[in-house]
Amino acid sequence: MQRYIRPLVQMGQARPAEAVRLAGGQGWFTHVEILHRDFPPEVHPANVLTGAERHALIVPREPISGLDFAEPVLMGIVNVTPDSFSDGGRHNDLSGATTAAQNMVTQGAHLIDIGGESTRPGAAFVPEDQEIDRTAPVISALRKAGVKVPISIDTRKAKVADAALDAGANIVNDVSGFGFDPDLAPLCANRGAPVCVMHAQGDPATMQDDPQYGDVLLDVYDYLLQRIEALVGLGIARSQIIADPGIGFGKKLPHNLKILNRISLFHSLGVPILLGASRKRFIGTVAGVSDADQRGPGSVGVAIGAISQGIQIIRAHDVAEHAQAIALWRAGMAQGNYD
Repeated sequence: MQRYIRPLVQMGQARPAEAVRLAGGQGWFTHVEILHRDFPPEVHPANVLTGAERHALIVPREPISGLDFAEPVLMGIVNVTPDSFSDGGRHNDLSGATTAAQNMVTQGAHLIDIGGESTRPGAAFVPEDQEIDRTAPVISALRKAGVKVPISIDTRKAKVADAALDAGANIVNDVSGFGFDPDLAPLCANRGAPVCVMHAQGDPATMQDDPQYGDVLLDVYDYLLQRIEALVGLGIARSQIIADPGIGFGKKLPHNLKILNRISLFHSLGVPILLGASRKRFIGTVAGVSDADQRGPGSVGVAIGAISQGIQIIRAHDVAEHAQAIALWRAGMAQGNYD
């Protein structure tokens, strides 16, 4: 019978002797929640873990494109699109997108994510050539301007990723979990590009129509585990894979909240975990805020909650606000240096 291991993550310097450090980061745990599909969850001391279960949780996450996951990593979002749900049209030209990315780096982004196809619910397909024309020039311009931080290309298509890597991108971030274009994962393997694999149920055009799950938390976990194993089988090192549970992608409000409540489960995948919840509809629903660009405070709250469960990467529109909140969280909660 398969069991799923969720570390009950804590922070701070007052650690019991039996505390186990989580993934080489600032979190630690003494107990785990063991989840099953057919039985209620149970909490047990960490010493009940098998060697493999323990290893997945404690092995330090190796750097990816120079990113150090011992502390939270902040990913700034730049959508070079006319129709993204929050910033569509704001960066829909070379100058605007380049300036936005440079500002995010100044504000504290460790990584910039460039996208040329909206993946909001109901979004239409964008042809490859058009997506390349939107994204590759921005990446090239950022490199020519001296931007040194890693850049990820947010795409489902091999030709778009190839052009982005040629322009200076480092990481391929695929919202389809490398299931849309069969050429994309082999391309990343051949080029030695790190990847971010995300869970989504359905295509952006239809994903929010009527998503169904047996157990959303465990279903998403199983999907990501299967996709990670498939990517490893194609020659992509596990140490160069990031996983994203895909908040808002084929998920209703209860699904999103259930994932966030137990998001530390995904550490058992043995790879860095990315949270992409910034400005999404569920934040507006819970907080009563209809305008996406007014959901910054809620986005920061969700991010800090996830970081407190050890999540390594936060994808955000409001970089300055997230950077400030993370700095205060680190000073007070994780480091505890008050003198």
